[in-house]
Amino acid sequence: MRWCGASPHVTGFFSISRTCNVCEGSGRKISKPCSACNGEGRIRRERKLNVKIPPGIDTGSRLKISGEGEAGYRGGARGNLYVFIEIKPHDYFVRDGDDIHYKATVSFTQAALGAEVEVPTLEGRVKLKIPAGTQPGKIFRLAGKGVQNLHGYGKGDELVHVTVDVPTKLSEDEKSMLRQFAELRGETVTNTKTFFEKVKKGFK
Repeated sequence: MRWCGASPHVTGFFSISRTCNVCEGSGRKISKPCSACNGEGRIRRERKLNVKIPPGIDTGSRLKISGEGEAGYRGGARGNLYVFIEIKPHDYFVRDGDDIHYKATVSFTQAALGAEVEVPTLEGRVKLKIPAGTQPGKIFRLAGKGVQNLHGYGKGDELVHVTVDVPTKLSEDEKSMLRQFAELRGETVTNTKTFFEKVKKGFK
């Protein structure tokens, strides 16, 4: 290795100083460069890292891992690695900021008479009380059952959207009981199919 420097170039009345194309401004020339790195002091290789993902992170977030980027030129400091996050969609939860949404399906009788059903949360299943007369589209809020805020400001909520499952196949006994129910309410039912078409239409 020997010392080198910038080479001045004189053109007319102007003196232009430019970086030496041998040492590229380092002031040193490698007389016998390494065959692996060709004198750059670095070689390309890949390795896997374990990256800690903080709770509450969302798509578009960026993590900075210091000192895990490209190696510096000729012994220079290493750069940083930036990891861009993309969240995979969940099978049944839909995220909205720190809140999550879940669709719970209950039967016609459960919605009419009331029931207690189990719904999943991020921390396990919990019981949710469905009051009598619950209408399709009703939303129940489970406070603190959402996503942890990325900056530590508590947790969001879980919003449970209720849908009512209308049976499409009924036994003769079930049809008879529903006809009696319609009569008690003063509803005119010409046939079972028409009745259920009306119910389905009202639940959309």
